[in-house]
Amino acid sequence: MNLIFDIDGTLWDTTKVVADAWQRAVDEIGTVTTKLTPERLKKEFGKPMDVIAKNVFPEIEDEEDRNKLIELCYKYEEEFLDGLSDESVEDILFDQVRYTLTKLKEEHDLYIVSNCQKGYIELFLKKSKLGHLFNDYLCFGDTNAPKGITIKQLMMNNHLLERHTLYVGDTIGDFEATLLAGIKFVFCKYGFGQVPNAEYQIDGISELL
Repeated sequence: MNLIFDIDGTLWDTTKVVADAWQRAVDEIGTVTTKLTPERLKKEFGKPMDVIAKNVFPEIEDEEDRNKLIELCYKYEEEFLDGLSDESVEDILFDQVRYTLTKLKEEHDLYIVSNCQKGYIELFLKKSKLGHLFNDYLCFGDTNAPKGITIKQLMMNNHLLERHTLYVGDTIGDFEATLLAGIKFVFCKYGFGQVPNAEYQIDGISELL
């Protein structure tokens, strides 16, 4: 089986770190009154970057100005995450992620598709030290397309069959992406979103074993 994973809300929870990083960018700009919290960001994680920017900074009407701020947010986000100690990374990984992925790799091929910016997946793999477990990955920053299209592109790149592939995620957007891609969906109830009546649901990632 081919297992494609989301990152935020599925493999780790970086909302506290990201909120601090983005707040630094906001404070540096000085023209935005938005106060960022982990709870606020959890409602946005999983959406395409341009949508997140509009939702989080609605008072910035000029798209160019908004993009400049979001780029600064991502700059500090990368710095903050890259500066985390190994112990801190273990704290933000969900329970049993390392063990579960290692065991799954013995019998399955693992992939990542995320709505994140370029470089974020690489940073996750670097900091978690899980890069050796994944065959390939793709993100919104690579395709500038909806997640369903990005999933289909990764499947095409790796010759994955729909009937042998499933996606593991935590939001309604993830579920809708799998409908577009024509693959099954596993809903992580411990994540950030709600997917009513998902056919396959797990309370912890180790339930995939």
